[in-house]
Amino acid sequence: MTATGPPPRPAADVVVQASGVDKEFPASGHGGRVVALQGIDLAIRRGEFVTLIGPSGCGKSTLLRLIGDLTGPTRGTVTVNGKPAHEARLGREYGMVFQAPVLFDWRTVERNVELPLEVMRRPRAERQARARELLALVELSEFGRHRPWQLSGGMQQRVAIARALALDPAILLMDEPFGALDEMTRERMNLELLRIWERTGTTVVFVTHSIPEAVFLSTRVVVMSARPGRITDVIEIDLPRGRSVETREVERYFELVTEVRESLRAEEREHAVGPAAGERARLEGLPA
Repeated sequence: MTATGPPPRPAADVVVQASGVDKEFPASGHGGRVVALQGIDLAIRRGEFVTLIGPSGCGKSTLLRLIGDLTGPTRGTVTVNGKPAHEARLGREYGMVFQAPVLFDWRTVERNVELPLEVMRRPRAERQARARELLALVELSEFGRHRPWQLSGGMQQRVAIARALALDPAILLMDEPFGALDEMTRERMNLELLRIWERTGTTVVFVTHSIPEAVFLSTRVVVMSARPGRITDVIEIDLPRGRSVETREVERYFELVTEVRESLRAEEREHAVGPAAGERARLEGLPA
């Protein structure tokens, strides 16, 4: 277990690079600042499935939004394919999926998937062919003429994934996309996502609160501290590809779940003990 991960790969293999990233937000009243992220250094390689996990409010979603250029760093840099994140966003190099699918009920499923291509003014025949291809990928071909409200929650999320892949993005950013689903649907969606990831080769950055989900899906799990969010550990998930429901029953899976859980607990203990120790030292006139 190491906070730096495996040996560095060639720069051309790195899709996302965050270097010395801090993120602060204005605090309400008195001109204060809230430090959301501090000292983030992270490299994500092409074709990886990297999951961010940590306590609520640790900055997982903020880091994802920095990668996607939905907000900017206060200090440090974020590059995607060797260029600033802003340029990558303008180049449509991202696909984004959030907890709520955000589909348009007045458009058919097929036309929801077409939307990014429509925005880019791609020809109608191209849009339709790509939408049909993606609906086949997420196994919803027969629902192209349906409206989103006619689909289950899991099916709607599959439509959202298809739409996010419409422009063949280099990176798929996913912020707790299955958090609102029931457990059985969530497990099926995990399998669907792995199948799509293995077929497309897209680099995935995923946020979740679920340790079992993180282990089952990922090639690496990035453990973050309570605010200010820091990367405290990066755990390699050495489960073989082609994962299935049986993967959740093998001994190595349980060992990795325990490893991630213990890493989170160690960070929580340090976070709880640290401030208390500092306060005692202050009261006793000792160096903290």
